[in-house]
Amino acid sequence: MSSPGSRFRAALAAEQPLQIAGAINAYAGLLAQRTGFGALYLSGAGVANHSCGIPDTGQTGLADVLIDARRLTTRLGLPLLVDIDTGWDDPALAVSEMGRVGVAAVHIEDQVPAKVCGHLPGKHLVSTAEMVARVQAAVRGKPDADFVVMARTDAAANEGVAAAIARAEAYVAAGADMIFAEALPTLADYQAFAAALKVPVLANLTEFGKTPYFTVEEMRTSGIAMVLYPLSASRAAAAASLEVYAAIRREGTQHSVLGRMQIRSDLYETLGYTPPK
Repeated sequence: MSSPGSRFRAALAAEQPLQIAGAINAYAGLLAQRTGFGALYLSGAGVANHSCGIPDTGQTGLADVLIDARRLTTRLGLPLLVDIDTGWDDPALAVSEMGRVGVAAVHIEDQVPAKVCGHLPGKHLVSTAEMVARVQAAVRGKPDADFVVMARTDAAANEGVAAAIARAEAYVAAGADMIFAEALPTLADYQAFAAALKVPVLANLTEFGKTPYFTVEEMRTSGIAMVLYPLSASRAAAAASLEVYAAIRREGTQHSVLGRMQIRSDLYETLGYTPPK
């Protein structure tokens, strides 16, 4: 039986670049799977915002993320990449626990523990040496050789692309299997990362941030191996939910927004459920 990490690596080999869909819960994962995505992602911001109702500022911990990760891996067979922020107090333990619940890959970042969204100003980074130690600890926690430890660098915004690439090279030398290049504004920046590194590079195409909405083909020609859409569907769901709540409150009925809702038979089809006759 293949391991989660080997399934992630197989998905990466089968689709170039690999499109990775963010899923804030198991049902969202089922919808992504239904549309053909080959890998899923659990965002730290998604856990903070949607499961805990708080901003993504380092307030959530390993236990919070494990709950949502376990629900995704229990229900779905797709390999799951999980955001473990800065590794909390013990990156080796964080990776070990993620492996225990069936996660395929994690990414760990080089911000200080009181982190902020990678596309916001005011980011503060740890030194390269401190991040190297985080990566080495994370690698020690791997449950098997195929489990993926991805190192994320937020350095481009603060230190420039060349310095960010130098950091990434140090992280790879420390054992990182792949690199997450955060908040790059141009295709040339991604091309520089992909050309400089001997490991797969991920591009985060989150909305309303510093990175334009590049196409899969543009990413492919830039040498990028993975394209991440961390919260696209959940942003759409939140906007639709607010519209529905407002309509019901305003009109005293849900009639005008029925067309925005998933019908019961589609829900059951997604769940693989046949109701009694």
